[in-house]
Amino acid sequence: MISHTCIGTNDLSRAAAFYDALFALISGKRFFEMDRGIGWGIQPGQPMFSVLTPFDGQPATVGNGNMVALTVASQDLVHALHAKALELGGTDEGAPGLRGGGYYGCYFRDLDGNKIAAFCAQH
Repeated sequence: MISHTCIGTNDLSRAAAFYDALFALISGKRFFEMDRGIGWGIQPGQPMFSVLTPFDGQPATVGNGNMVALTVASQDLVHALHAKALELGGTDEGAPGLRGGGYYGCYFRDLDGNKIAAFCAQH
């Protein structure tokens, strides 16, 4: 049902460097680039993650209660994404761990303050 997600940034080149490094861990690559934004994906036809500067020219702001969750293949990748996000200057919103109901995940904020989760199914 989801085609893509889109979060805002006030510094596209900084956001691009953050997400290029982060998504390299899960084989994510750029699927599109334009003046205002970049989109990453794993393979064509699958949901894409994009970062854009706001179309209306106003500053990008973080939505209260908004979050994008990334599915990854293993607990090791949950840990790797969390560690890489913090290494790149992101902030911790919840260390990797079991969240209940078969959900193993972590939470962090990117350089613009957008909340991101990474999770995998607990086996």
